[in-house]
Amino acid sequence: MKPYRFLAGFGQFVLLLAWSSTSYGSSYDAPLPPQLSTDPDLCAYAPCREVMPGADSFSPRKGRPSYVEAYRGTGLTRELVGYVFLSTDIVDIPAYSGKPVVTLIGMDTKGIISGVRILKHSEPILLVGIPERELAKFIAQYVGLFAGAKVEIGTSQAGEDHIGLNAISGATVTVIAENQVVMRCAYAIANQVGIVKSVTKPAARLTAQNSTLSWKTLVDEGSVQHLSIRPEQLGIAGNGEPYTDLYFGYLNAPAVGRNILGDSAWRQLMASLKPDQHAIFIVANGTGSFKGSGFVRGGIYDRIQVAQDIDTYTFRDTDYRNLYGIAAAGAPTYRESGIFILHGGNFSAAYPWNLVVLANKLDQQTGTKVFANFSREYWLPASYLEGGRPEVLRPDPTWMRIWKGKQLDIVLFVLLLAAVTATYVLRDRLVRRATRKDTRWVSIPKYAAWTASIAFVGFYGLAQPSVTHIMTWLHSLVYQWRWELFLSDPLIFIFWWFIFAVLFIWGRGLFCGWLCPYGSLSELAFKLAGALGLKRFQFHLPMPWHNRLRWVKYGIFAVLVIVSFYDLGSAEKMAEVEPFKSTFLVGGFWHRAWPFVLYWVVLFVASLFVERPFCKYLCPLGAGLAIPTTLRFIQLKRKAECTTCHACQKGCGSLAIDDAGRIDQRECLLCLECQILYYDDHTCPPLSQERRARRRAGLELTPIGDDGYFIPIKQVR
Repeated sequence: MKPYRFLAGFGQFVLLLAWSSTSYGSSYDAPLPPQLSTDPDLCAYAPCREVMPGADSFSPRKGRPSYVEAYRGTGLTRELVGYVFLSTDIVDIPAYSGKPVVTLIGMDTKGIISGVRILKHSEPILLVGIPERELAKFIAQYVGLFAGAKVEIGTSQAGEDHIGLNAISGATVTVIAENQVVMRCAYAIANQVGIVKSVTKPAARLTAQNSTLSWKTLVDEGSVQHLSIRPEQLGIAGNGEPYTDLYFGYLNAPAVGRNILGDSAWRQLMASLKPDQHAIFIVANGTGSFKGSGFVRGGIYDRIQVAQDIDTYTFRDTDYRNLYGIAAAGAPTYRESGIFILHGGNFSAAYPWNLVVLANKLDQQTGTKVFANFSREYWLPASYLEGGRPEVLRPDPTWMRIWKGKQLDIVLFVLLLAAVTATYVLRDRLVRRATRKDTRWVSIPKYAAWTASIAFVGFYGLAQPSVTHIMTWLHSLVYQWRWELFLSDPLIFIFWWFIFAVLFIWGRGLFCGWLCPYGSLSELAFKLAGALGLKRFQFHLPMPWHNRLRWVKYGIFAVLVIVSFYDLGSAEKMAEVEPFKSTFLVGGFWHRAWPFVLYWVVLFVASLFVERPFCKYLCPLGAGLAIPTTLRFIQLKRKAECTTCHACQKGCGSLAIDDAGRIDQRECLLCLECQILYYDDHTCPPLSQERRARRRAGLELTPIGDDGYFIPIKQVR
């Protein structure tokens, strides 16, 4: 078989997997009409009846955030039966992919969720790894829940006042994000239509402040906040200017209002406000406008909102006042400005709130615009509030809740990594005690590491690293880095930092050869097959074939990375060349479509007769890690005679030693077989010759030094 024929066959296989994945997961990056987010008739573009059974008709979009009313019957018998709303009209919560899961939700007039339908997602784990029926089964759990209920993922974490939902195995991060989407959207609409009421907060009691403060002082103390959005954060080309560079503050506070407006203008503004009204100022520079175009068309400022807890406040043209200038010394020049009046409700300036700037973000993969928001928290300094700031219990971010829920797993995983690292650090002591006939000093730690990796890291922790993580990391560097995305899976996060650390010390071999769950499974299957009588059928490919085919994995890696920058979804489908999902992440390969089952079985059977065939020839993750392995700091020990002696080459299961005795560290999996031979005076040809020569000469045998040779007798004595 020629290499190009192999690559052609691989391409055909990828197309087959892509076809299978497309038919198996219909909501992954599903094309949505642009009118879905803008047209008043939401239900002309969304399956509203699916989430509101029994409804005959639907109203145009209304409210802020928007929803539609669902009716049953016609004429005088027409009855309001509930509400339907689109998640991206309300919240912008990214899931594991960094993109929101577009969800359609129905709720009856009592606040009971009547249906949930995912219209589009970009989750790699839900691409083909998990069938649509599992996703449908998860979101079906919301039907019948009250919009104001406290819902958590995982029944074991739910308290007496919480409802626990079953998660999808292998997609915990995704379902936690989707839980926030569904429940926050339902609560926001239920609150808007009067089904639930927000808890009223005590009004702020502001201290009288007359001191003159500079602009820098106001910014440093936090009474003026700064929010900047760069063009690249929106996926658009920039010319060096920010999309918006915005400052804002709360004018009702005397110290802020007097220094921004001047004493006379501030008093006039305060005299015009009702007791439950609040004034904020905004000034900005940049290529974009925080005012937007909605205030021209419908009298609504559609680019800015104020959010406090679950409550959201928007502004109309009647809420706008001109800002003629800033009195504080050192204030910047600005292109756009305004004073906006917020009508009380449950708003309290004693508590933190956020200014939210809404914008359209261009999706680099699909070329479509998606909803995005950017926010900055504002909380008056304690000195401006009588009695100081009230105590506020802030919910932990999603990633932190996941880490707290996996404390024991994290400790055990770190101990495993530390144990394997310590074992490898002590490798010289182990290989000195081992021989080719008795390798237990090395084989026992390796078998223990393989078993722990398969059982704990792979099947239990679902922490199999993948080339999709590398592609996600590269895309984050290019487009937008988000720590939350990588922190959301603690074991994977720790594993990757460990891999990066050891990669530049010893190369990829410590991960690939000792800790990779699938690699460990493949190696263990090969060893067990040999022990059970198949050893006479096991073989290595001839070196000429091996030297050609090993480059295939580098080609696969390059193709995946290049394709990912054109279409990440297609690259993620092609990444199914990794059998990792089928092995660990979806409860077994038998849950997959038949092409994946066939592929998994072929690889597994091949691994019974050829040592690690996938790792050697197909693994794009191994290729991606092999490239920086070139820069490793510590290399394996070699003798001068290794350039002509082929003893180590014959025993190298990775086929990483060439005819000249050189070790290709990019291919080496650190099995330590060559290092056992390095100190074995019975099987290492140079040592064996010296041992026999010493015995013939009647000389005593001396210890072997770190250089792999017998220590001269005069040095011993």
